Amino acid sequence: MGKIIALANQKGGVGKTTTTINLAASLAALEKKVLVVDADPQANASSGLGIDIKKVNKTIYECLIGTASPKEAIIKTEIDRLEVLPSHINLVGAELEMLNIENREKQMAEVLVPLKEDYDFILIDCSPSLGLITVNALTAADSIIIPVQCEYFALEGISKLLNTIKIIKNKLNPILEIEGFLLTMYDARLRLANQIYEEVKSHFQDLVFTTVIQRNVKLSESQSFAQPVLLYDAASKGSHNHIQLAKELIEKNS
Repeated sequence: MGKIIALANQKGGVGKTTTTINLAASLAALEKKVLVVDADPQANASSGLGIDIKKVNKTIYECLIGTASPKEAIIKTEIDRLEVLPSHINLVGAELEMLNIENREKQMAEVLVPLKEDYDFILIDCSPSLGLITVNALTAADSIIIPVQCEYFALEGISKLLNTIKIIKNKLNPILEIEGFLLTMYDARLRLANQIYEEVKSHFQDLVFTTVIQRNVKLSESQSFAQPVLLYDAASKGSHNHIQLAKELIEKNS
């Protein structure tokens, strides 16, 4: 039975999509069967895994409004054992269309929970907002990874996210747990980055992943080539960091 993990933080630019793409590719390289669910209308996780969005006609949007089944919408990637349930800009409108649906917060759970038997990990890339689609993702998830950028305003907004998680846990999804806080864009040379790391560690202790994702040019470059860094430059620091993170996640869940 697989595990559904949402990657969420309502603060933009913290590395959610980069982490989703590269963690998924690393888990697949470690022989786990992985599905990436792109729950962001920008569809960056889809294009970052080599999917041409313009040519896709069934996405998570059609699954949520009930006009397609996930099996029809899932696409294989060039990496063995890694598949994608892509997104589309239409997803922006899904929030409005779902307003009149009964149990609207549980639509994504209805789509994804039956897929748990087919995968070891299902990773949901959430949009940087706490709207209905993100609430759906957190209601469907078993746990949440919270990427935190090693910058001055990093801890801003985390309390809001933690409050949302608490509400969802109380009202919609009692099993939702925090898988871990992941420090991204870490530069060991900067005193500030080390201060942020210490602060997050002292706040959240064992909930912080030991692995940190360091700043890495190859990580940014790989996105413009629509590839995970593992395919773009397997020897890069970015690739090593994500393999390390994947190993830590597997160990945590074994």
